[in-house]
Amino acid sequence: MAAIDALLKTMLEKGGSDLHLTVGLPPKARISGALQAIGTTPLDAATMEALLKEICPPKRWAEFLERRDLDLAHEIPGLARFRANFLCNHWGQAAVLRQIPAKIMSFEDLKLPEALKKLCHLNEGLVVVTGPTGSGKSTTLAAMIDYINSNLTKHIITIEDPIEFVHPVKKSVIVHREVGEHTESFGAALKGAMRHDPDILLVGEMRELETIKLALGCASMGMLVFGTLHTNNAPKTVDRIINAFPADEQNQVRVMLAGCLAGVVAQLLCKRIPKGRCAVHEILLTHEALPNTIRSGQISNIRGIIESGSTEGMITMDNSLMNRVKDGTVEAKEAYMKAANKALFAPLLKPGDLTEGH
Repeated sequence: MAAIDALLKTMLEKGGSDLHLTVGLPPKARISGALQAIGTTPLDAATMEALLKEICPPKRWAEFLERRDLDLAHEIPGLARFRANFLCNHWGQAAVLRQIPAKIMSFEDLKLPEALKKLCHLNEGLVVVTGPTGSGKSTTLAAMIDYINSNLTKHIITIEDPIEFVHPVKKSVIVHREVGEHTESFGAALKGAMRHDPDILLVGEMRELETIKLALGCASMGMLVFGTLHTNNAPKTVDRIINAFPADEQNQVRVMLAGCLAGVVAQLLCKRIPKGRCAVHEILLTHEALPNTIRSGQISNIRGIIESGSTEGMITMDNSLMNRVKDGTVEAKEAYMKAANKALFAPLLKPGDLTEGH
């Protein structure tokens, strides 16, 4: 057993999701959204290097030393998989390891909105699942791919850095590819995927211009493409995709995006009453007014499209938060802190809510 596994097991026993390792500090875990120490002894540089090097293949370790950043997966057989990010900071080497649940959660397990099933039944287009780091995007995407795998016969290619959820054989054929292990880059994998006759592509993260451009291209060619971004609502997601391109290409990109954007699912995690966390969503689906809104650059009008499409399953983030407050899942203070329109939630706050630590 690797030395780091003892820390990971302690984290899991305490209900944690992320292990944070920094030189000069004791190991810490994120438990119900807050960082808590799970040891008392600060890590020194030698201990840190030993912990990280032990779980990293020699080729990837050399890559880490050269680039000073590395993503990889680590598994404790029979217990859990983890997505690890190695990095260097002011104090030396460091790492964050996030648990990947051993069981792929279903729509029912996660209580995902039924509207997301509509996206799973599409034959083509771009679907973006978006939210800040740690908001559960990968878990939601895994549930959507599992739903497809359980109900449809599709050829699915996933491109991730690293591979997180490994889907069992059901009705679909799923090919998992890991950047750095099975392919040089997201771009190279996407170029190859065009020749592999996929029905569905899952792009772990649309970080770079080339990846976004190729993902748009695949969606325009008749594939269903799922991707992720680090934005927190639908209008910002559309802006982010367009603004990733040079100014002289943006008109062309608007036209392409208008023709292929099939949906945006923005996700946030909130503290659940009495403990744990739950997801809230903003959902944008295809609508007759959406293509012209994107082509004309009137991105602010997307909010109105979502509000008018509630019968189709669309919902704004603020309305999703309000629903969770009304059903007793989330405290008003938590919703207020996450909301875009804070005035909507201010009347629901208790005296002293805004003076207490959040």
